[in-house]
Formats: sequence, C-alpha cells, structure tokens
Amino acid sequence: MSATCDAIEALLEAEFQPQRLHIEDESWKHAGHAGVRESGGGHFVVQIASHHFNGLSRSQSHRLIYKALNSLFPNDIHALSIRIEAISDGGADERSADRASDAAG
Repeated sequence: MSATCDAIEALLEAEFQPQRLHIEDESWKHAGHAGVRESGGGHFVVQIASHHFNGLSRSQSHRLIYKALNSLFPNDIHALSIRIEAISDGGADERSADRASDAAG
C-alpha cells in the first residue's frame, strides 16, 4: 500500500471507525493525465462501511469523507471514487454507487 493509501486509511479510521475499509490506488490507470501532472495527486477508490453514514444521503456522506481527507487534496489526492455502506442492525445498507470526483471540481 502506498503512503497516501496509508494516510487515507488513518484519517478515515480515526473519523469513522469503519467496520470495513478498502482503499485502492488506481493512479497507474491515469498516468500522463493532465490533472495528475498539474496537481501531482493520485486517483484512489475508497470502499467504506460505517454507522456514521446511517440516515445520511449520499451527498452528505461524501461531504464527510471529503472533509476528513481535506488535508490530502490536491497534492496527494487528485480524484476519489467513493462507495459507502451504512451499517444497520441488519447489516450493510449499500446506498452509494461509485462516483469519481475531481478535486478541482
């Protein structure tokens, strides 16, 4: 795992105490992309399951994740794809489709 993946993991663990967390560095798929050259940040996929997302909309949940990772934009993260699961008593409630968001946008 890359240093940025480790940083993402530490920040999300501290903020959300997730039941499940998977981070994937997909920067290699975007080598040479103009935004990557300009910001130097990579492309990451985060899959997270936490009680903290219960009752929140996809937008609200994504805002919380972006806020938790704010210190990594744009130098370490250029783009982030997020898949969120709320955890209820009955198990995971997947409410978010993959969505790529450019740090500049």
